Amino acid sequence: MPTLSEHRYSQYRRKTVSEMRPYVIGEDMTGISISPEDRKNGSPMEGDMIARNPLNHKDQWLVARKYFEENFVQLAKEKNAKSSSASK
Repeated sequence: MPTLSEHRYSQYRRKTVSEMRPYVIGEDMTGISISPEDRKNGSPMEGDMIARNPLNHKDQWLVARKYFEENFVQLAKEKNAKSSSASK
């Protein structure tokens, strides 16, 4: 039988783009949220990204490399790919 928390999840698509930058090894992570799961998996580490709320730049969090690679593409690259395929 599913747990109560599983019944509350729905899928949502984002309305806006995300602002992110690469994590820099050894940087001060004060003020940047890291989930307990990401910490257990070794984050912060090379390849992770730091996301920020575009309306509040002090609201920042770590996005693990694997999640980032599976779910995001750089906007400029996406626009160029669409332009290239449209001109063929």
